[in-house]
Amino acid sequence: PHPDDETLGCGGSLLKHKSNGDSLAWLVATRGYEPQWSAELLAQKEREISAVAAAYGFDTTFRLNLPVIKLDQLPLEEIIVALRDAVTHFKPDCVYINHSGDVHSDHRVLFEATMAVLKPFYTSKHGVKRVLSYEVFSSTDAAPVNPARAFLPTVFTDVTDFVEKKLEIMGLYESELQPSPLPRALDSLRALARVRGATIGVEYAEAFMLVREVS
Repeated sequence: PHPDDETLGCGGSLLKHKSNGDSLAWLVATRGYEPQWSAELLAQKEREISAVAAAYGFDTTFRLNLPVIKLDQLPLEEIIVALRDAVTHFKPDCVYINHSGDVHSDHRVLFEATMAVLKPFYTSKHGVKRVLSYEVFSSTDAAPVNPARAFLPTVFTDVTDFVEKKLEIMGLYESELQPSPLPRALDSLRALARVRGATIGVEYAEAFMLVREVS
């Protein structure tokens, strides 16, 4: 949904994919606009996006340029069409998307639109065989109490070899970083990765919910 969600939720896994020789595409759904943000801040965020894209080595970056914090005010079909065009172009076999129950409205709308695009009977057309949802510290954990929409991880990826690079990339988002002990502090992100790692007996891991797998 927003620049930095990818790093918070699956940055280590993206780096692991890249090290395995996989092609990576990054889709950024939203963009900030004046007067909501100053011209100076908007320019800084564009520099951050460029630096992050280079750090991961994305093969393709899609920018939908939809207004941030306003996805729930747009016709859902508009978002679906934009997403479908990107998926049709890149044809990924695996998609990482934010959790459906996140507190941020942009996250919830984007998840709904993405799943509308990735209907399983279209797999032969769009090529997506696996969909994983990730957790975003300060959004997933802040969601209202609703057992039906809780983040309950079922897939874990060992990112021990990539956690330092993930944190380094997160550090490029100077406009988004928070001081310790807030959620988007680097030591907080390391702590979450350590907890997820302990779950599967490794040093650091990222956790996901398996949304769908077509074999």
